[in-house]
Amino acid sequence: MGSVTRLQGLALLLATAVLWSTSGIGIKWVSWHPLAIAGARSGIAAIVVWAAFRKTELYWNRSLVIGGIANALTVLLFVSATKLTTAANAILLQYTYPVFVAVLGMMFLQEKPCRADWLTMGTICAGMVLFFQEQMSPGRLEGNILAIGSGVTMAVMVVALRSQKEGSPWGSVLLGNVLAAVCGLPFFFDGGPGEEGWLVLIALGVVQLGLSHVLYSIAIKQVTALEASIVTMVEPLLNPIWVFLLLGEQPGIWALWGGGVILTAMAVRYVLPELRRRIG
Repeated sequence: MGSVTRLQGLALLLATAVLWSTSGIGIKWVSWHPLAIAGARSGIAAIVVWAAFRKTELYWNRSLVIGGIANALTVLLFVSATKLTTAANAILLQYTYPVFVAVLGMMFLQEKPCRADWLTMGTICAGMVLFFQEQMSPGRLEGNILAIGSGVTMAVMVVALRSQKEGSPWGSVLLGNVLAAVCGLPFFFDGGPGEEGWLVLIALGVVQLGLSHVLYSIAIKQVTALEASIVTMVEPLLNPIWVFLLLGEQPGIWALWGGGVILTAMAVRYVLPELRRRIG
């Protein structure tokens, strides 16, 4: 895999967010044990990641192992949370993770957020509250706790991958998917998803998780951990688009306002400076 520029890295992160955004509908579609869904999806994704990087040298170290474990926990916790609480709650609570990334990035990567980063994060968080205003509910406590847990483990994963910017962050992704698949294996015997369910799982494993992890592993070498966290926060905005296209359900006014706030904040932070640099 050849190296990419920072701008290309940001573009790959946007593509990653698009792929990630399809998980909610796909997971809800499959009728099976949540850990079986997570395991099957990750097992397929592991094959995709291995195929993409099989000719790339793998550098084993502590960060790779920590990132792999955190990756597996993130997948397992989020899938379980999506099954146990509303999809909106699961996504909103998981996306507290950029705050944890900011703190961990300062502690372990010496990547100190600037004032613009904090302002962007605050604005995006406010936009997300508006975005989910019409969908927010108390939900089930177990699901909400698991969603927050997935945010913490995701932050650890991002920082661990970024710490391998001179190594092989894809190794953490591969290890994480293999671990998730092994954890889900005992639940494979709890019924089955059916033929249609398997087709959905294959699509989720190959495209939604496998390809997205390939793109993310390439991008994380060129951007800071916090940048990776902020850019992929466009993922929740895309969920209602899929719902509209597949189910015909139109997003409400609060979702439109919240989405506008989030996109504006990201444009001001990343797009406009890049345009100024190119014009100037």
